Amino acid sequence: MSSRTVDAPGIDHSGLVVLDGVGMGVGDVVRLADGTARPVPGTEAMRRAEESWNAARRIAATGRVYGRSTGVGANRNEDVPTEAAAGHGLRLLRSHAGAIGEELPARQVRAMLAVRANQLLAGGAGLRPSVVTALCEALESGAYPVVNEFGSVGTGDIAALAQTGLALAGEHPWRGIGAPEPQPLDNNDALALISSNALTLGQSALALHELRGLIEATQVVAALSLLAVDGSHEAFAAPVHAARPHRGSVEVARRMRELIGAADRPTPPLGRIQDPYGFRCLPQIHGPAHDAADALEGVLAIEINAAAENPLISPEDLAAYHHGGFYEAQLALALDHFRLAVTQVARLSTSRLSTLNEPAYTRLRPFLADHEPASSGVMILEYAAGAALGDLRAFSAPASLGHAVLSRGVEEQASFASLAARQTLRACRAYRLVVGCELVAAVRALRQRELRPDPGLGAGRALELAEAALEADPADRPLTDDVTAAAGLLDRFTDIWRGSTS
Repeated sequence: MSSRTVDAPGIDHSGLVVLDGVGMGVGDVVRLADGTARPVPGTEAMRRAEESWNAARRIAATGRVYGRSTGVGANRNEDVPTEAAAGHGLRLLRSHAGAIGEELPARQVRAMLAVRANQLLAGGAGLRPSVVTALCEALESGAYPVVNEFGSVGTGDIAALAQTGLALAGEHPWRGIGAPEPQPLDNNDALALISSNALTLGQSALALHELRGLIEATQVVAALSLLAVDGSHEAFAAPVHAARPHRGSVEVARRMRELIGAADRPTPPLGRIQDPYGFRCLPQIHGPAHDAADALEGVLAIEINAAAENPLISPEDLAAYHHGGFYEAQLALALDHFRLAVTQVARLSTSRLSTLNEPAYTRLRPFLADHEPASSGVMILEYAAGAALGDLRAFSAPASLGHAVLSRGVEEQASFASLAARQTLRACRAYRLVVGCELVAAVRALRQRELRPDPGLGAGRALELAEAALEADPADRPLTDDVTAAAGLLDRFTDIWRGSTS
């Protein structure tokens, strides 16, 4: 439905993303996942990875290091004999490559590969640098390992990354062509590779990218709905938001003024004094969603570039630090917060849809029906949008409330950031359909009222796009295709929202 949610990417490499373990952002992850950019390891970053690899082998050869010379989890106190060390890594990968459920789509797996390659270049893993090269080769060719959906509780995507490790070693299948040559992974590589939340981070980046764009597009749809009901501009007036200057709300109000061509200090309407909440409270509901997106992006910017492996290899003092930096409480909480904010925005869309069906606001027939007696018009869209909103409400349940005690009680907490990422991804489609329903109704109302915003305004450009894509016939008929087409337009509405900035 969305040009931004393709599954198997077409590898065209129209740009470069330099992986340096420092500056990768959400947009970089998305471009690598989509195959629209080529990964290039930074020279200094590869030097860091080499130093970390050399230091890790020296440390493991002279002392006890978790996962390298010992078992893992509740087996942490069991030493691995020197003569068994070479095979220990592969045994660890084989035992942990037990993810279950559906195969993940190419795009999500590629996002994981991109994040993991970049994290390794932060220099704390102590993993052989050729693994970074192999991951980049896979991203460039389009090959990706088979990875199943379930296996993490938010303390490391160890099952998914173990499957990746076995694929790198030549023992697990790849999809696509151009898989890298098998890597000689041993006891110094296995835990170093799988001690990461790279899948969760990649999924989170994809979900944030899509939902942030959809939130922006929703405001463009709301602008059309506002015009269709002769809505007041006062709710978006600059003095209102200067008096209560939450950053997101201030920006949403400013963008709305640009979209509809409203003055900073509009004159009061001659008709009704104030509108329903779907219009009047839009900045107060959209604003927090923008703020939540910014907060989530801030967490991801740290985690995507973090050396969070346990143990952390420090070449500077030739030490291995055992720690809990893999625990993703910040990410789980940020994702939960974001989904709750997104659901509020979608709920407001259904409120505007109800208003568009009301003659008191549109001066049209109920449900924007045609002239035939008792026609139902777009009545069913309220039900359809409500059903999709029900899924959104379910997906917005806080994953961070989950709890697990694992590995004989040694690991007695879990963030469930992995669940939060999956829920956020699943929210994208339901959200898109909710707003698609509103767009169908808004365009029908504007057509019936013969209202045409200035084509130089964002709202005018949006209406032109929508009218070209949506059927004009107001007769009672199935609206499934209309909503599908409207939902597919939202990415272009995102571009209008972003182009509306001064």
